[in-house]
Amino acid sequence: MFDFARDVWASLPEARARVGRVALVWLASPLPEARRRSFERRQRGREQVAMLRRADAAVVSYGKAGRTWLRVMLSGYYQRRCGLPEQSLLGFANYHRRDPRVPRIFFTHDNYIKDYTGHLDSKRDFYGTKVVLLVRSPQDTAVSQYFQWKHRMRRAKRTLNDYPTDDATSLFDFVMNPGCGLAKIVDFMNLWAAEHARVAKFLLVRYEDMRRDPESELLRIVGFLDGSADAACVSHAVAFASVDNMRAMEERRSFWLAGRRMAPGDRANPDSFKVRRAVVGGYRDHFDAEQIARIDELVSAKLSPLYGYGAGGVVGPATGFERRTP
Repeated sequence: MFDFARDVWASLPEARARVGRVALVWLASPLPEARRRSFERRQRGREQVAMLRRADAAVVSYGKAGRTWLRVMLSGYYQRRCGLPEQSLLGFANYHRRDPRVPRIFFTHDNYIKDYTGHLDSKRDFYGTKVVLLVRSPQDTAVSQYFQWKHRMRRAKRTLNDYPTDDATSLFDFVMNPGCGLAKIVDFMNLWAAEHARVAKFLLVRYEDMRRDPESELLRIVGFLDGSADAACVSHAVAFASVDNMRAMEERRSFWLAGRRMAPGDRANPDSFKVRRAVVGGYRDHFDAEQIARIDELVSAKLSPLYGYGAGGVVGPATGFERRTP
């Protein structure tokens, strides 16, 4: 009971900020839809800018690029390292309030900050922040986005982020839709590729590398965040965040304070779980040969080569991204 009370207390400041934002958005409900959408995006950006400015580090990723897996690994690491309870998921500062050795980590999909600051064509808002950029092949990301949209995303969130509201949209049409599919993901990654050198403290992490060697990648990430990493705690964290254990925790709603973030949309539907397949190159299972060729052609033609993603989703070495620390 004492740990439960401390977990709730540690999460209150961010919860209060969310409640304030929700109240403002509710007051704006009489506005026309376009203005209401713009207002809410700006309010979300305002809330996130406040966290970014207080953060010791930011983990930036496009949606469905592996952020939840990384968050659970980091949760397991700091739980073991600092003796924190397992039922709470690492948030912005909830662990830090329990133990100041844990950095304040701002997890963001980089959706709304630009709506508040107006920095649409740069990453100026992140220049002074320690940034971990987590990426995944656009093909796999787009397919995972589809299942998130289809089975987990509420209508209001679809409207807010300009996603299709018609459930009848096919997987291929979703992936090829420039407003929500491959083109949008590629644009996100290309802007970060162009801007990353301006970020003073920067680390690139690829989902595929985490799948290949999770312990080495987590050692690298924690070393970047903290300056050093405990190898035994890293091994524990990797086991804690295994696919099977994460699915079991999601089924049990172990991280209940995280709300819908770590809960299935429908327990009877495997595609509605946050942890779905967790495979590399799995997008090919959903399309015919002609569709795969069109998807791969778009990525090959448009995506910056710095990431090492080529035709067919083949992963080569990332080039041009150097780890930069203070």
